[in-house]
Amino acid sequence: MDNTVGSLTQEQKSIIIGSILGDGYLRIIKGRKNAFLEINHSIKQWQYVEWKYQKLKNLVGGLPKSRRGKGERIAYRFYTKQHPELTKLLHQFYQNGKKIFPEKLMLDPIILAVWYMDDGSKCRISDVYLNTQQFDNESQERIINALSKSKLLARLNKDKSYFRIRFLKSSLPKLKNLIKRYIIPSMRYKIEL
Repeated sequence: MDNTVGSLTQEQKSIIIGSILGDGYLRIIKGRKNAFLEINHSIKQWQYVEWKYQKLKNLVGGLPKSRRGKGERIAYRFYTKQHPELTKLLHQFYQNGKKIFPEKLMLDPIILAVWYMDDGSKCRISDVYLNTQQFDNESQERIINALSKSKLLARLNKDKSYFRIRFLKSSLPKLKNLIKRYIIPSMRYKIEL
C-alpha cells in the first residue's frame, strides 16, 4: 500500500477520500492556487485525529490543536498544506460549493473504514448506518451503487427530514470483514469489532 500517487501514497489518498466523504473539508483560500484539507473532530476523538495526523504527517505544517467552538464543544483539528492533488479532489468532490459523491468513485477498504469512523453509527442490536444526510439524493444513489460493487447491500433510510444509508443485515459480516483491519482501537465501539 506504499506506492505513490503523485506525491501521495495510495494509503494517504484513500484516507483523504474517506475523510472528504465524512467529516473532512477541502477548500482553497481566495488568491491561492491549491486546496488544503481540514480534519476536525470532537476532542473526545483525539486519538482518531492523531492517527490521521500520523498518516498524513508529511502533508501537514503543524501539530493538531484543540479549539473551543461556540458553546461547550471543544474540537481537535489540523490542516494540511496546500497541495495540487487536493485541488484535483476538490474539483471531484464539490459542485457549486456542495459536497457530492463522484460518479466513478470506487470504494476501497481504507476509504470505507475512514468514512465509517467519521460518519458511521450503530443503533440497537444490528442497525448500521452511514450518516450521509449532507449528500443530495443523486449522490446517495451513487453511494448505494458503489457499495454494491463491493457486495455491500444498503438502502436509503429516512432520518427525520433527511436520508442516510442503512446497511442491510445480510451485508454486515462483509462490511466488518472489509474494514476491521483499518478501524483503530478507539473507534471499534462504532461497529463492535
